[in-house]
Order: sequence, then C-alpha cells, then structure tokens
Amino acid sequence: MQDLQTIEIETQANPTAAVIWLHGLGANGHDFESVVPELGLPDAAVRFIFPHAPNLPITINGGMSMPAWYDIKAMDLDRIIDTEQLMASARAVGKLVDREIERGIASENIVIAGFSQGGAVAYELGLTYPKRLAGILALSTYFATAKSVKPSQANAGIPINIYHGTSDPMVPEVLGLRSLEALKEMGYQPAYMTFPMEHSVCLEEIKEVGQFIRKYAL
Repeated sequence: MQDLQTIEIETQANPTAAVIWLHGLGANGHDFESVVPELGLPDAAVRFIFPHAPNLPITINGGMSMPAWYDIKAMDLDRIIDTEQLMASARAVGKLVDREIERGIASENIVIAGFSQGGAVAYELGLTYPKRLAGILALSTYFATAKSVKPSQANAGIPINIYHGTSDPMVPEVLGLRSLEALKEMGYQPAYMTFPMEHSVCLEEIKEVGQFIRKYAL
C-alpha cells in the first residue's frame, strides 16, 4: 500500500502528543476534523492526524470503488472481510506512528482512534505495534481480527475505550459487546460506553474522547 495522505491539525505549536484518527467506509480524512474544537483540550498541544483511506472496490456495494481500509464481502454479524487488506492498512497507519516518533513525539503519547472500519484497523495496529502507545479509541466498530491478531508485549496493558450507539443499524451493538469480551479474554481491561444514537458520534461521546486523550496522552 502506498503511503497515506493525511490532514493535520495542531492545537498548539510544538505538540507533545498525537492522535491518529481513522474514518469509516466511504468517508475520508475530513470526516472528523470538526470534532477537534469540541474535545475540550484548549490548553493542550496535540497533533491530530486524519489519514485518507485508499479507494478500493467494495463487494457489498456491487464492487464500487470508494475510500476503504479493506473490502467487506458480506454484512452478516460475522462480517466476512479481506483480512489481508486490513492488515496492510494497519501497517500503513503504523508508518504514521513511526513518523510521529521521528518528529519527536514519544510513542506512549500517541493515541490510535478509529470509527467503524477505522476502528477495526485501530484494534489491529494498537495491539500489535512494537512500542508502547497511549491508548486505543474504538468508536462504533468491531474487532475484526480478534482470532488472528498477534499482540505485542509492549502494549499488553494498553488503555482501550469502546463507544457504541445503542441503535446502530450498520454495526449492531452486539459487535461492540463481542469486541469487549474478546479483549477481556485476551487479558485487556477495556472500558465500554453506550450512547442513544445510530452509526454516528455525539457530543457527549466526543467529550469522553477528550478526557481519554487528556488522561493517557498528555
């Protein structure tokens, strides 16, 4: 996979923390730009990085190409996906983490966040990255590689917050709960929060995200 194009927003000069935030299927890096001012971090120096996924043909959409981290071949609860593409996306985002470290931000001050498809990639990358990260934020998503992931010892105790809408028709809450249980079985201690919404984000959730960033990355 080619290097990812990104949008960057710095809340202040000389950032000491970074958040790499991955969008969902059919969206792009602009999707979550507007949440930055709502996070409640006016005094923090954080670099937000919003990558654009490559265009891929998506089986469930009749083979139409659109921004995607991986192909979805069936939309049943078990989600038949292209795992190789997901892992390639995780490696590509891992290069962005490497770049932030090269730019002077400590790995333990870097948060990986993802919505929907982006969250599945965030799980894979956050659990396998060879250096300690600040945390994983999983928004309206599912743990697609729970059975194949090979976690790194460096992130054995990584903080993980899972957020899900109770009325999500695209990624039903049961998938969020399955992710929670899979992570617990692997020895992690994720936090789980629900909100009365569909496949989206809400202001209360964004405030919680801001608190997570402040607690673990700053």
